[in-house]
Amino acid sequence: MPVPDFRTLRDQRPRRPSAALLETIYQMQRRQEWMREYLLEEGADPCALIRPLAVIGQPLTGPTRRLEISRGRHGNGVNSTLQTLHTFNCADRPCAPTLLPSDAPMKLDLPALESWLWEAACVIRGPVDAPKFKDYILPLIFLKRVSDVFEDEIRDMEAEFGTRQKALKLADADHQLVRFFIPDKARWAEVAKQTKGVGEYLTDAVRAVARVNPRLQGVIDITDFNATTSGQRMLDDDHLASLVQILNQHRLGLEDVEKDILGQAYEYLLRKFAEGQGSSAGEFLTPPEVGLLMAIILDPQPGQSVYDSNCGTAGLLIKAHLRLIDKFGVKGNGSKKLPPKVAPLKLFGQEINPSTFAMARMNAFIHDMEAEIALGDTMTNPRFTQRDGSLRRFDRVTANPMWNQKFAASLYENDTWGRFTRGVPPTSSADWGWIQHMHASLADTGKLAVVLDTGAVSRGSGNQGSNKERDIRKAFVEADLIEAVVLMPENLFYNTPAPGIIMVLNRHKPHPGQILLVNGAKQFSKGRPKNYLEETHVTALADAYLKWQAVDGLSAIITTADAAKNDFNLSPSRYVSVGEQAEVLPLDEAVVELREAEEELETANRELERVLGKLGLA
Repeated sequence: MPVPDFRTLRDQRPRRPSAALLETIYQMQRRQEWMREYLLEEGADPCALIRPLAVIGQPLTGPTRRLEISRGRHGNGVNSTLQTLHTFNCADRPCAPTLLPSDAPMKLDLPALESWLWEAACVIRGPVDAPKFKDYILPLIFLKRVSDVFEDEIRDMEAEFGTRQKALKLADADHQLVRFFIPDKARWAEVAKQTKGVGEYLTDAVRAVARVNPRLQGVIDITDFNATTSGQRMLDDDHLASLVQILNQHRLGLEDVEKDILGQAYEYLLRKFAEGQGSSAGEFLTPPEVGLLMAIILDPQPGQSVYDSNCGTAGLLIKAHLRLIDKFGVKGNGSKKLPPKVAPLKLFGQEINPSTFAMARMNAFIHDMEAEIALGDTMTNPRFTQRDGSLRRFDRVTANPMWNQKFAASLYENDTWGRFTRGVPPTSSADWGWIQHMHASLADTGKLAVVLDTGAVSRGSGNQGSNKERDIRKAFVEADLIEAVVLMPENLFYNTPAPGIIMVLNRHKPHPGQILLVNGAKQFSKGRPKNYLEETHVTALADAYLKWQAVDGLSAIITTADAAKNDFNLSPSRYVSVGEQAEVLPLDEAVVELREAEEELETANRELERVLGKLGLA
């Protein structure tokens, strides 16, 4: 499409850009040099005369370093490419083009927000290792959000009480008047002014926020922005200043971005961090589409309690929260909210890693939801207990614990919470230890969904003699507690290319004596570096469960007697063929089975020695 004369565009001055004009601007963005030449011909200095004024109606407050018409996701069409359309004006030329009014009441949408936040993250990707750079950017995004919200609340109080000074004085006297009180030096306007000693200033700022907001202690203040290693700063002031200035481009206040959109963008960053972090990423993040499927299966109801024993960044709790809103929410101002008559979920989680715990708390605050997140080792010190010391019980349990975790047998044998009543798991894999903990935390009519490796539903089946995992699985099947097993595709989870499963346990099964097995091995789209589920895949897998139906090539319904005939092997691929080649045992599964066999051999040898000793033959 030919680019029209610049003066023609200037004279048109449309109030709202048409699709044709947007395409024109996109072409102009690719020809910035041509625009510079025009301005120079007019005798103007481009750096002096051009500055971005708004991004889809949002004013920019930070310094401008380059002429920019648009940035965002290029290659996805005009509407998404120009998600962050800048308008511009010339200081001395009132006739210069204003393509979008700076007071336009439009908010940042998800693609624009994601693009902007990822650009900020990329500023520090080089100087800081992948596992660490999320620790720098996420607290700053959170600080900016709470600071901008605080400014919005002060502005509203100013309208009510007359002056900003009076509003600030009232908020200072009673912090309950605002969500979070932000001290002077931690307010974003002050943060953005810093050019020297930025690391020390940021560290002092987040600690000041934590001091006056006890709920944020151990959440926003865990990162030392001035930290050193081997005598060198981990992130120097220049990079920190650049990061702050990029974050300074847009506001994150109440009227600037919907909380659900900001929450999605925050999870987008977590996903990008996980993709870059590799195998350790599975410790803090479950693929969001897997979390959505689990929330649909669990179907939490108003006022119910939901617990995640290994909550990571609280993604599974958030999915449960959003499921309730999606089902019972009422639309208003562009997003759904629960009406007053619908009780929100009571959300609980425990996380062992302090930095991940902090991300979980921030994630919950970003989504504007109340969640009680505890720090500690759930297996050795569960934090949610009753007055009598027994485990607290919840209506729904959702979790993705570390697969094949290793614990000493003494942990199970000396347990004081009555969790491992159906058998002691092998020391080589705690999968059925976690399942028993979750089951013990489940209310009488409760339901749980847990992500595990595929071996959890098949290891030991077909072996002669006893097998700890098979025997525990047998006990759960015979008690009619296992409701469904959903096999997920390969290369979906961040910590492994192997497939995983979602196991559903239900204390009040609507189909007693039956188990649904879903083979979702083909329900995915190829991605880089990880595969992913599209909406159609999630729907197909969810419908198989919700409609409780056997679908050729997807699902089968077996009885507990059928499971017994197959030695309690509950692998969906055993019952549902999707045309794949013969199943190959993954290496990590083979290692677990080998260690379990060695453990059983050692136990048998000890028993043999005991018997021989009694007979005097030892």
